[in-house]
Amino acid sequence: MAMLTALVVDDASFVRDLIKRAVRQQFPIIETIDAADGKKAQSLMSRTTFDLILCDWEMPEMSGLELLQWMRQQPQYAKVPFIMITSRGDKSHVIEAIQQGVSDYLGKPFSPDGLGKKIRKVMGQTLAQAMASAGNAPAVQADALALSASLLTRKTEPPTASAMPAEPAAVEEAADSLQRQPAAKARPVMNMATVRFADHTLQSVVKDINLNEVRVIARRDQQFPGILDQAVVDIEISETEVARLNGYVHQLQAVDKRQDTDFVSATIRFVDEDSRKMEDLSRFIARFRATAPR
Repeated sequence: MAMLTALVVDDASFVRDLIKRAVRQQFPIIETIDAADGKKAQSLMSRTTFDLILCDWEMPEMSGLELLQWMRQQPQYAKVPFIMITSRGDKSHVIEAIQQGVSDYLGKPFSPDGLGKKIRKVMGQTLAQAMASAGNAPAVQADALALSASLLTRKTEPPTASAMPAEPAAVEEAADSLQRQPAAKARPVMNMATVRFADHTLQSVVKDINLNEVRVIARRDQQFPGILDQAVVDIEISETEVARLNGYVHQLQAVDKRQDTDFVSATIRFVDEDSRKMEDLSRFIARFRATAPR
């Protein structure tokens, strides 16, 4: 049945599976193929042409930004939609991605619905016509595809048949809008962790951490996630650097053996395979061990 093809690029297999499942459930006419880094994606893209690229930023071998730069230099990919799906929401990174021709930007962790809206927006009539031809959805008017305001411009725009790079005039507003999100606005302090989910943020204290997972303690009066929910853990590795680690909720547990406990323990399993992130994590662990009470 598949009539369109999408390339999913992320070094974490857990994230690739989430993206592919979300695409498959909402758009059965889109076949997904995945790659673990930019180099592998580049090789696949050189042999065939994809209709959509869904790509992480931080990856070994070749980053998402480097893949985007190469892609926009290829005639067959000059107008193919490229959605950057990343935990990096810093103003400078957003501006850089827009300047290099990104079609849209989706922050991690994301919801399947949020991803679906981005795909509908950037693919426009190409997706609508393919779905109508396959009998998956009735033909719709062009403006019906504008299901949400653009993350980059905060304006409702009519969709186009192909996704062009974002307009330069949207750069500052796009960066400012992401800067206002909790992940970019508040940096964690020493041995504190901000755990971000698709629709809320959990402020917590690091209780234990290793290269595979982190256990944090948070007050019960906050909103808590469900088991297996996507998460991004922001930890301060120096006074000027914050590491953003992708993972999922592995365990939730009351801290005390009583029903009215004030604190809950959450264990987040990491899924990143990026060597640079592992180095950052190792630095934090070393500092954490050195300062932990004996």
